[in-house]
Parts: sequence; C-alpha cells; structure tokens
Amino acid sequence: MIVGWRCAVCGTTLDVGEPYPFTCPRATPTDRHHVLHPHVVGDEPAPLDDPNPFVRYGPRLAWWAFARTHGMTEAACVALTRDLAAGFTVTPFTRRQTLADATGADVWVKDETANVGGSHKGRHLVTILLHLVAAEALRLAPTPRRPLAIASCGNAAIAAATLARRAAWPIDVFVPTWAGPAVLDELAALGARVHPCERRPDDPPGDPALLRFREAVADGAVPFSVQGPENALCLDGGRTLGWELADAGVHLDRALVQVGGGALAACTGWGLGPAVRLDVVQTEGCAPFARAFERSAALDDAAAAARWGELMTPWPDPRSAADGILDDETYDWLGVRQVVRRSGGRALVVPESAILAAHELGAATGIAVSPTGTAGLAGLLTPEGAPAPGESVAVVFSGVAR
Repeated sequence: MIVGWRCAVCGTTLDVGEPYPFTCPRATPTDRHHVLHPHVVGDEPAPLDDPNPFVRYGPRLAWWAFARTHGMTEAACVALTRDLAAGFTVTPFTRRQTLADATGADVWVKDETANVGGSHKGRHLVTILLHLVAAEALRLAPTPRRPLAIASCGNAAIAAATLARRAAWPIDVFVPTWAGPAVLDELAALGARVHPCERRPDDPPGDPALLRFREAVADGAVPFSVQGPENALCLDGGRTLGWELADAGVHLDRALVQVGGGALAACTGWGLGPAVRLDVVQTEGCAPFARAFERSAALDDAAAAARWGELMTPWPDPRSAADGILDDETYDWLGVRQVVRRSGGRALVVPESAILAAHELGAATGIAVSPTGTAGLAGLLTPEGAPAPGESVAVVFSGVAR
C-alpha cells in the first residue's frame, strides 16, 4: 500500500496525509534536482469492481489515501472520482494482426487515443485535481483558489484544460512559439489562458515555456504538470496504465514505451512490475534519456541521482515528427532508469525513418494516432529492438492525431 512519498535524490520522506506533496521540501530554485516518488510498502490493495480505473484502483492511489487519512469516507472518494474523473475507462488492449505481420512479434496495442483529452496525459493530471478538490472538501486548502499552470503545446495541455474546465478552475498554459494553431484553437475553446513563450536573451538553457511556467508557480500558481519534479502527484495516477496492462490477462514478454518527459514510462513500469521487460524509445533527433542512461551505466541508483545535473543535460535542437516526445530533458529520468534497469530493459534510439514507418503502420490499424503516439512501435523496427521469435509485446498508442 502507498504510505507516502520519498525523494529519489535525497531520501526525504513525506507522509501520505501531507497536503500538497508537489515537490521535495529540500528542492530550491537553484537546486531543482529532486523528485518525490510514490512510497509503496507491502502488497497493493485489491482493485474494486468498476470500469473507471480511478475508482477501480482508487485504494492504491496517494490522493485517495490522503483523503481517507483525513476522514473522507470511501463513498465520498468514489463520488468525487466519478465527478472529476468521469469519462475515464479501462482502455482497449487488443492484439493487432497487421502489426504482427509487419514486425514478427505478437503485438498488443494499448489504445489511449479515446481517453480524456485524447491521450494518456489525463491519467497524470486527474489525480492532482482530485487531491486539490479533496483538500478543499477537507478544509485543508488555501483560499481563494490559485490558478493552475502547465507548460505544454500538445496532449498534456489539452488534457489539462479539459480537466480544469470540468472543475471550473482557471488555468494558464505556457506554450512555445511554434505551437500548432489547431492546439491553440482547442485550448482557447476550452477556456484556457494561453501564453506563447519566446526565448529571452537572459534565459538559461532549456524550454522557455517551462521557465515561464516555473515563474508562474513561484508567483503562487499550482503546478498542474505531467513532470514529476514539478508535481509528484502526476506520478500517482499515471500508474493506472501499468496496472491495467498487468491485469489484462495477457502474457507479455516486453513492453515498449516512448519517452519524452518520462512520466509515462516510469509510471507504466511501476504499475506493470519488473517481470515484463521494459524498453524505452526515443528518436535520434532527441534522445536525452538514452544519453544519460549510457553515461550512468556503471552507477547505482543513488550515485546516478547524485550526479543528475552532470548526467541529464538539455538536448540541443530537438527534431522529429514525433513532436510530443521532444522534451529537451527527460525530467523523470530517474524513475525511467529505475524501471528499465530492474526489468532488464534497454534505451533504444531510433532513426526518423522508423518513426515515420511506425506511424504509417499505426494509422493502418484504423486508430487515429499521431506520430508521437506510435513512437514506441518504432523500437520494433530497428535491429536493436527487433523481436525474438514468438515474443509477445505491448505498445502504447497515446496521442490522437490532430
């Protein structure tokens, strides 16, 4: 069961009853290299009989344990989940013969494209929202409400604005100057306040949208982020995807998961467990995790964490058709590294030709998925990631084509 949070860098722990466990207490503006991970002890509670994963796995989630610790009844937790997490269901997980024919593997697709907001991103965000609203109901929240803030130009922003509107919570979205007009129009229709972020002459290396987001948080906004170092609560709900895979009744030898910021892979690995090998996929146009993974190959977890700033450095000029995984840093790299190493997995770097081929194969299944969403499949199309005969493999299609 989940008992709280533990910093993967300094070991600081927080009890599960602590309100707003967004960041490690020892993190500072000049030392951001801390991240709280879910601290689970013993066996996970059995799932409830419900098609909504946030009800089904509610007793395993940190926000639920927080609310129960402060006296909220299970019935109240269920009711709040049905309100704020309406529309989430256990997503389809099906074998795709066309992909089997193309790759030589028994390929199973976890289809997140019809999930709330069109991707897996809502899984990470809804548990932040549940914690915030539960804290209000328990009279543990400051008043008035502080605005939500997120740095994103795609699926995470759409999911965030969708959920914020559901809770009637104001949200500021910080986007890069190259954000697509379709996404900007959708964000405006959802009522988000959108802030294009140009690079300033005095900006340090890194994404200027993330820098402006951090400034907003420093001024009092709530980090409504899919990056664990910015808000650890996003690592709570993301684990539901891994639990769904583990409970699907399908024998899996391997899972391949695309990596941008890293929360998807870390959470999938935690939920799925180390018995299934987890390979992670990045494009050769942006592979900061694979580079850090290679740099830290001889180090244990503690030593790698202590050298975060040296090992995980910004990738210059990210480029790929899979634009949703062009994070110049893998923010949740420690979690990804942990699940890959414990499962005996690998960090795969694929050429752009494989990204494009994987998208063509994915689209041919009839799923309206983006190049970002099929990037994990690209790992099977390279010599390093080619399947063994008869291998059963899971991939996550996440990110509807827009």
